[in-house]
Amino acid sequence: MEKTYKIAVVNGDGIGSEIVPAGVSVLDAVADKYGFKLDKQEFPFGAGYFKQHGKFMSDDALETLKKFDAIFFGAVGLPEVDDTLPARDYTFRVRTSFQQYVNYRPVKLFPGVESPLRYKTEEDIDFVVVRENNEGEFVQSGKIMHGDKPGGMAMDTSIFTRFGIERIAHYSFKLARKRNHKVTNVTKSNTLINSLAYWDSVIAEVAQEYPDVEYNKMYIDNASASFVLRPEIFDVILTTNLFGDILSDLGGAIMGSLGLGGSGNINPEKDFPSMFEPIHGSAPDIAGKNIANPIGQIWSAAIMLDHLGEAEAAKEIMDGIEATTGKGNLTKDLRGTASTSEVAQSVVQFIQTKKLSTI
Repeated sequence: MEKTYKIAVVNGDGIGSEIVPAGVSVLDAVADKYGFKLDKQEFPFGAGYFKQHGKFMSDDALETLKKFDAIFFGAVGLPEVDDTLPARDYTFRVRTSFQQYVNYRPVKLFPGVESPLRYKTEEDIDFVVVRENNEGEFVQSGKIMHGDKPGGMAMDTSIFTRFGIERIAHYSFKLARKRNHKVTNVTKSNTLINSLAYWDSVIAEVAQEYPDVEYNKMYIDNASASFVLRPEIFDVILTTNLFGDILSDLGGAIMGSLGLGGSGNINPEKDFPSMFEPIHGSAPDIAGKNIANPIGQIWSAAIMLDHLGEAEAAKEIMDGIEATTGKGNLTKDLRGTASTSEVAQSVVQFIQTKKLSTI
C-alpha cells in the first residue's frame, strides 16, 4: 500500500511564492520515483495575511496544522509590516506550540560552488549547527518601561531549563554518533556566568553518557573566528537559540550564499509536526524576478523527507543538488545565470534520469 504523508505548504512572503513551489516540484518528482504520496494543502499565512486580516495566521491555524505530518515553509516578512511581529506571531509561535526544540541547520560546501574561504574545500566545510529552538535568548520574556522618558529602560530575560538543555544535548550527541563523533558546545559562560554556566554544566553531565563522542567547549567569539579560519574542526555544533541563529547565517556565508542553507525545526518524538524552511528571509527586493536561489528550500525538502523516514528519497535530492551545482547550474547570488525554476528543474531532471544537461 502506498504510504501517504500530509504536508502543509506555507509559501509565506516575498520569494517564498517562488522557492516553495520549486521545492514542491522536487518533492513531487522524488515521491513519484520512490512510491509514496504527498497529500499537500496550501495555507496563506504570513505578513501578507497580516495585511489583510490583522494577524499572521487564522485563529484555528495551530489546531489545523497539528493534523499534518510536516510543514513546508518559505519565509515570512514584508518591509511594510513591523519586523518585530513575524517571529513572535508566526515562526516562534509554531516552533514553541509544536515543541520543535531542535533547529537543525547543516553547513556544507557543494561541488561547483566557490566558498569565500579560498583555501577551503568540500572536505573542510561539512558540519551541522544544532540550535536550541524553544528557550534561551528568544523566549521574549521582558518589558519596555517608560521608553519615551529620560529614565526609560528595557530588558529581555533568557530562560534555560534543565529539561530543555538535556533534550537538545541528547539530540546532538546522538546525531554525532551518526556523523564523526564530535560535539562542540558553543557558549559564553565566562561572561554569562549564571545562564550559560548552567547550560555548560548540564551539557557536561549529558556528555558523560556518550563516552564514544569527543566533547569540547568553545566560546562564541572563538567559534565565529574558527568558522572562517578552520571550519574543518567542526562536526556537530550544539548552541543556544541566539548563537545558533547567528552562526548558521555565518555558515551560509562560508558555503557561498545564504540561499544555499536549508533547515528543520524538528520535534524528534514526532508528537507534533516539524517545520522545514531555508535559513534566509523573504527577500522582497528580488521577489517576482525568478532569480532567487531555491537550493536552501530544496535542501529543506530533503531534511523533511529524512525526518519522515524516507532516507533514500532524501539522499536522491541531495545527490540532485550536488549534480546541479557541480554542472554550474547556479543562480545570480552564486555568480551564475540560471533562474529559480531552471535550478529546480535541473534537480528534478536528475531525479528522473540521473543525468543533467548544462543550463
